[in-house]
Amino acid sequence: MSAIDTRSPATAAARTAPGQPRRRRLDRVNWPLTVILAIASLSVLVPLYVTVAMAFKTSGQAVDGNALSLPLPFNPASFAEAWQLTRFPISFSVSLGVAALTVVATLLLSSFASYAIVRNWHRRFFRWSFVYLLAAMFLPFPVVALPQIKLTAMISLDNPVGVAILHAMFQLSFSVLLYSAFLRSIPVELEESARIDGASTWQIFWRVILPLLGPMNATVGIFAFLASWNDFMMPSLITADPGLQTLPVVQNIFQSQFGTNYNVAFASYLMAMAPTIVVYLFAQRWVISGVTQGAVKS
Repeated sequence: MSAIDTRSPATAAARTAPGQPRRRRLDRVNWPLTVILAIASLSVLVPLYVTVAMAFKTSGQAVDGNALSLPLPFNPASFAEAWQLTRFPISFSVSLGVAALTVVATLLLSSFASYAIVRNWHRRFFRWSFVYLLAAMFLPFPVVALPQIKLTAMISLDNPVGVAILHAMFQLSFSVLLYSAFLRSIPVELEESARIDGASTWQIFWRVILPLLGPMNATVGIFAFLASWNDFMMPSLITADPGLQTLPVVQNIFQSQFGTNYNVAFASYLMAMAPTIVVYLFAQRWVISGVTQGAVKS
């Protein structure tokens, strides 16, 4: 007799009952985790909705006290006014240039330093260098703001270039931490094979190591870009020329002279937010891959 025949009719009916597979799937849902994810999603989506809704409202609608109301009638004129008030093409170009220079400098300096530290970990100097860099993570910019202002003014770096250099320096500690964890997962045998073929240390880094650092380059790059793009304090204190200020500093006008013009302010914030969203959407899969691969040593 077959195995099918030995099953009881009740068991067979229970297994084929309508709705049973769906009930089993529902039983496997992790409801506490689902609720937490839903709350976390709302904490992001609600402010984003308020930003978009306020940007398309008129001045009267923006001050009616109901931030969650729909923008009726639809008013896109706020974007044109924000474009003129913030001199958006100039401030956007300055912010983009500072962020791009920060990302390039952070990627190069952090990868160089991390490779040297990881491959020379048996030497005391490199171990203490790693500890020194990690200690710098606990040193916020306001603590050293005054010396940095004086130093950049003395060497004529009180401009966006100086801001980008300082951004890269303050990103160095966290970036070295990420790169070091990732580099430890790369087998040393790959470098030994290249060295047997006659490759120098410089050639090994550029032709073997750097291509393997793709996911971590995206991770470090997105963190450096976001930190530079959103920074307000450092550009406002370092840059001497008001005409060369970054976009977050220029948007400070909405907190003073135009403090009640909320629709124009939110339109400007939405325009400034767009590049960060585009960069993250473009690099998110490499960011996730870099974080997960750097967290586990293979």
